[in-house]
Amino acid sequence: MATHVVEWEFDHPPQVVWPVLADTARFNEASGLPKHPVRREEQPDGSVRFFAEARMGPFQLAWEDIPVEWVTDRWFRHERRFSRGPLATLTATAELRPSARGTVCRYTMDAEPSGLIGRLVLAGGFFSTAEKGFNRLIDGVRAHLAGQRPVAYEPSRPPLDAARQQRLARLVDTIEASGNGHGLAARLADLVRAGQDLDVERMRPRALARRWGVAERSAIELCLQAVRDGMLESRWDILCPRCRGAQMSATALDRLPTKAHCDSCNVGYDRDFAQNVELSFHPAPGVRPVTEGEFCLFGPMSTPHVLAQVRLEPGDSRSLPADLAAGPWRYRTLDPGEAADVAIGEGDGAPAAIVTASGVQAGSAGEAGTLSLENRDTRPRVVVVESRRWVEDALTAHRVTTMQAFRDLFAGDVLRPGDEVAIAQIALLFTDLSGSTALYERIGDAAAYRLVREHFAFLTRTIRAHDGAVVKTIGDAVMAAFAEPADAVRAAIAAQAAVHGFNREQGTDGIAIKMGVHAGHCIAVTLNDRLDYFGTMVNLAARLQGLARSGEVLLSGSLAEDPKVAEVLAGTAPGCRQTVSVRGVEREVAVLRLTGPFAAHGD
Repeated sequence: MATHVVEWEFDHPPQVVWPVLADTARFNEASGLPKHPVRREEQPDGSVRFFAEARMGPFQLAWEDIPVEWVTDRWFRHERRFSRGPLATLTATAELRPSARGTVCRYTMDAEPSGLIGRLVLAGGFFSTAEKGFNRLIDGVRAHLAGQRPVAYEPSRPPLDAARQQRLARLVDTIEASGNGHGLAARLADLVRAGQDLDVERMRPRALARRWGVAERSAIELCLQAVRDGMLESRWDILCPRCRGAQMSATALDRLPTKAHCDSCNVGYDRDFAQNVELSFHPAPGVRPVTEGEFCLFGPMSTPHVLAQVRLEPGDSRSLPADLAAGPWRYRTLDPGEAADVAIGEGDGAPAAIVTASGVQAGSAGEAGTLSLENRDTRPRVVVVESRRWVEDALTAHRVTTMQAFRDLFAGDVLRPGDEVAIAQIALLFTDLSGSTALYERIGDAAAYRLVREHFAFLTRTIRAHDGAVVKTIGDAVMAAFAEPADAVRAAIAAQAAVHGFNREQGTDGIAIKMGVHAGHCIAVTLNDRLDYFGTMVNLAARLQGLARSGEVLLSGSLAEDPKVAEVLAGTAPGCRQTVSVRGVEREVAVLRLTGPFAAHGD
């Protein structure tokens, strides 16, 4: 075994350096290592092993990838065991520790030759060549951390040819002309043109919005329009609820299976629109082809929601320094078994993670800043400690199908006939015109019809501005859906606040609107070639609109008690709480009747 150690110092603390140095996939791509397919092989005991092949220089390599181990902000270790090539094993370990200057990273490479050629490779400058390349990358990391360059790693890749460059330029103009570009189309084109493969092979608009400092809706609408115009392609991924990997994909909702299986975790799971069905994006091949494969399997920043991933031998116990922030966490193993969900309070210590043959159990809490792990099983296990907030960056099917841009651009992306999906939480807003019959009699059919159409456009703009979507119109009524209940209430209040202004613009005092809002569980189905919603909750929301008076917003009592909705209501005139009889509902229903004034509270 040959060992080589190098140390690098940085002017920033470990928590700032870690996300860059631990991004092993980008590091490998920038190092010039080849992208490679990974083969997963299930073992008799339920675990999974990972194998890969690639060519590097004169050598054809084949190896087993051992899952990376790490504790966030502190260390990681990656081992490959070769069955073909000059080396038998190659292990890289990075350890970060605070220093007076900021951070010192101690990087250790351990290599074992497989025979004479391997010994000659190691003796011929393998480590010095690797260190020279690494030092070049570290210079880029320092420049990035100092704000002197936008990215840490800039892999050499051939530029797009002239035809693709021209195609991108035309697409920027087309996207911006649509109204969904929000001035971001050129930025997206730059990403497609120059981003690393890892930046573009699975683009997530909510993450882009955070990185660019723009509104989420703007980034989502940009990506949707880019698909429509041909810069991007989209796919629906069913994410594994354990490892967050995209195990099953489809190009349309009607091709998405109801169940999936994760080969990595060796578990089956159901499709859940609100939790594990994600819409992601990648460049259209005619704009930029992206090679399939991996640069690094299981790297720490490939799953940034995982705080620790540590291998334990049978009977092994370890106490690790680790900072688990207050919030929901999950303890599990890489292979099948029970998981333990825990909630950590502010300043509390983390419960111990105890591995048994059946999975992971939570033990007693230890000191803050320390994580205790114990393996009581008879075989080695890899323990994973992850935040359960990982879904926050995912553009779930539930979220995107309640957005107006999706409904407008992809009206045909629907479920298979007869298919239905349970939605755990959705907010529905029903509206109707008060006295519409009298309106037609007063101003005539043609003028009234025009006014009704303008009122639909007015409501659609307001609903879209609050991250909702019009599901359908029914006569003079509108049904709209929102992923977040508070957005539905904001939209209702904003619409009522703007009615007087709408009437002034139209030169009439002719319309008044009544609204009902409710949230809860329902099912999504395809009806009349569009995504629609059915269930008791939907019926109750519609009935509330029927019970509202002209100019009112009627909320269900359960919706009004939602903490985020309560924050919205704090800025409105006090409503009237009461119980009402609702047709088709056995018991009386608690409601909150909002009668205004709304003018000062619209947004």
